[in-house]
Amino acid sequence: MVLWPFQSTNQQSQTITNITMAKRDYYEVLGVDRSVSNDEVKRTYRKLAMKYHPDRNPDDKAAEEKFKEAAEAYEVLSDKDKRQRYDQFGHQGVASDFGASGFQWSNFSHAGDFEDVLGNLFGGGVFGDLFGGGRGRRRGGPQRGDDLQLPLKLTLEELAEGVGKTIRLKRLASCESCNGSGAAAGSRPVTCPTCRGAGEVRQMSPSGFVQMINVSTCPECRGEGMVIEDPCRTCRGGGRQEKKVDLKTEIPAGIAAGQTLMMRGQGHAGPRGGPAGDVLVIIQEEPHPHFKRQDADVLFELPISFSQAALGDKVEIPTLTGKVRLTIPESTQSGRVFRLRGKGIPHLNGNGRGDQRVHIHVQTPTKLDKRQRELFKELSAIEQKPGQVA
Repeated sequence: MVLWPFQSTNQQSQTITNITMAKRDYYEVLGVDRSVSNDEVKRTYRKLAMKYHPDRNPDDKAAEEKFKEAAEAYEVLSDKDKRQRYDQFGHQGVASDFGASGFQWSNFSHAGDFEDVLGNLFGGGVFGDLFGGGRGRRRGGPQRGDDLQLPLKLTLEELAEGVGKTIRLKRLASCESCNGSGAAAGSRPVTCPTCRGAGEVRQMSPSGFVQMINVSTCPECRGEGMVIEDPCRTCRGGGRQEKKVDLKTEIPAGIAAGQTLMMRGQGHAGPRGGPAGDVLVIIQEEPHPHFKRQDADVLFELPISFSQAALGDKVEIPTLTGKVRLTIPESTQSGRVFRLRGKGIPHLNGNGRGDQRVHIHVQTPTKLDKRQRELFKELSAIEQKPGQVA
C-alpha cells in the first residue's frame, strides 16, 4: 500500500516502534482516581510541584523525575480532549501531542497558572535541564528538522494480525552537494558577526530606575549562530532538498485506531546539518462490513428467523480468522450474546486475544405468504400469550 502516488528514488527499511515508552499511569503519578474532578487534579498537581520543586530538592534526581512526571500528568489530565484520549488509549493516545522526543517544557501550557509555585524555572536553567529544552533553550547551533505526521488507514484484519506497509512520502533531505552545510564547495559557514554565535541579540532600554533587557532572535543568522557567505548553488544555502522516499513499516498486531507509531529520524532533515525529525504514523481504521471493534473484542450481529430462535439451529458465521459453526439452542431470545473465546483482536502486549461476541437479533417477517399466515394463526391459537394465565 502506498499513500502518495509518485516514483521513489530511495528505499529504506524501517521498523516502526511504539512512540510511548513504558511509563507510569498519569492518575497514579498524581495519586488520584479516574473519576477525579479537574479542580482536584489542579490542587493535587500544585501540592506535588511544591513538594518536588528543584529548589527544595537540590541535586535530588529522584525528586526531579517526580517533578517531571507530575507536570506531564497534569498537562494531559487537565485537558478534556487529551484526558479522553488517554482514558481510551493510554499513553499512546496522547503521544502525538508531545512529538518524537516525548514531553518537553514547551508542551506545558499552564505556566501562568502556577507562577507562585514554579517561580523562574520557566526561563531556562533547571527546567531547561529537566525537560531537555523548551522556552529556555540555548539558541544557536543546528536545529532539529520538523516531524511528519501521516495518517494510515488499515482494515480490521490488518489491525488484528499485523501487516507490512510501504509509505511513500516527500521530505526535506540533507543536500548532497554541500552535505547539508548550505555553503558552496570550498567554503563553510562562519560565526555570525552580529550575535557572535549566540543566535540571539540583547538590547538594553532604560525604564525609570530599572534597565530592561530585551532578548530576541538574531536577525542576521535567524538564531543559528552561523552565516553563509558563499551559499551552495543547489540548495541556495538552505542545506536541504526535497526528496521522495519509500519507507517500509511493520504494523504490530493488535494496534488500535488513534494510536501513533514513530519512525525515528525519518522526518525532515534539520536545516544546515541539523538532526532529522521523526515520522509519526497515525493509525486509522476502515469501516468493516460485518464487525465492529470494542477494545480487544469483535462485535458481530447475527439475524435469525422466528423458527431458528424457537427450534434452534446450526449456522456458519464469519470471524477474523475464517468461518466457524455456531449452535443456536432452542428458545433463543433476541438480544442474547454468544461469546467465541479467542476470536477477537490480539492484545498489543502479546498476552492472548480478545473474544468475538455474537449478538442475536430475531427478525420479524415483513411479508407472509398464505401458508405462512395459516401456520402463524395455528400457532397463535395454541400458544400461551404473555401475561395470560393457563
